[in-house]
Amino acid sequence: MTRTRTAIVVGGGIAGPVAALALRRAGIEATVHESHATTADGIGGGLGIAPNGRAALGLVGLDRVGAPMNAIVLQNHKGRTITEIRQPMQFSWRTDLYRRLYDLAVDQGVQVHHGQELAEVRESGTGIRAVFADGTTSEEADILIGADGLRSTVRRLIDPQAPEPRYSGLLGFGARVEGAALPPTGDRMYMAFGRRAFFGYQTFEDGTGVWFANLPHPYLTWKQARQTSNEQWLGRLDEAFAQDTFPALDLLRRTPPADLITAGPMEDLPHVPHWHRGRMVLVGDSAHATTPSSGQGASLAAESAVELARALRDLPHPQAFAAYEQARRARVERVIAQAARTNSGKAAGPVGRVFRDALLPVFARLATPEKMAWQYDHRIPWDAPVAA
Repeated sequence: MTRTRTAIVVGGGIAGPVAALALRRAGIEATVHESHATTADGIGGGLGIAPNGRAALGLVGLDRVGAPMNAIVLQNHKGRTITEIRQPMQFSWRTDLYRRLYDLAVDQGVQVHHGQELAEVRESGTGIRAVFADGTTSEEADILIGADGLRSTVRRLIDPQAPEPRYSGLLGFGARVEGAALPPTGDRMYMAFGRRAFFGYQTFEDGTGVWFANLPHPYLTWKQARQTSNEQWLGRLDEAFAQDTFPALDLLRRTPPADLITAGPMEDLPHVPHWHRGRMVLVGDSAHATTPSSGQGASLAAESAVELARALRDLPHPQAFAAYEQARRARVERVIAQAARTNSGKAAGPVGRVFRDALLPVFARLATPEKMAWQYDHRIPWDAPVAA
């Protein structure tokens, strides 16, 4: 079977550009097709980039991004520190990471097409053709990569019975605050288990700050959540943290409604049975979405994109897809499961909250750098050959 030379990447978020860049490094020409008519500048909240993610991004030419976030300080609803977990991370706004990846891909000659929603695929013995929703646009390549996120069209084409995303019971919100009026937290991100919701914040030397909140709530789609005004959501968050003594209210009340980011439901995909079929394969959230509680979403997407390109460099696509899945599945599903346990603690009731706060120091002793090395120290051996 011949070597893969061309690829269609469906999805232009984070995983898509990383996949295209990694494929180019592997000697495979890739084009990116994004359903939205415009770029995603200004869309999305903050995210953590772990050392393993930075290493994967470095393999495609992206250097350090974001601000240092080398420790997480966990607090209870009274603002008392329960424990501190030292782990080297970077905090980045999604829009900043997206723009740097987008510009890097374009600079390296990757063609990015907007307003092209995938409608169907047509496979043959020699390639695959992607047909887009306007009915007149199509492209043919050796393989097609689905980097189209949590509600992936490619995932449904691979497996019409693929599972739906699982709701964690939490809605996500966040904002950048220009006048935080709080002492800088340095390289620490504070995360507090409130009586009714979960709150995280970090403040910087220049007077700015960032915060996010996870609010227990019946399921709403992103569009449904957006039907409630930002003023109303800020009011509900104010009520949720009214009995807590950490500085949630200070940051909420300094947030202009126009600056609130409503991220919508926090969802994951604990197990996608089929990552590939024929000439199609999944990468990033389309295959292994985790909630933001993992701090690993972007990092795992970058890892998988690079690992897939590495396999395609060395093997015909059927063997490459199998080797890629074998290298990735157990790792990503372990991270997803860990994040799900974290989410259950964020939504704990009065009794569960007591047990949670009592057990968090125990968890911190287990979350030492040595114990977490499997997650943060993972590196992809790009130069090593991939065996079938």
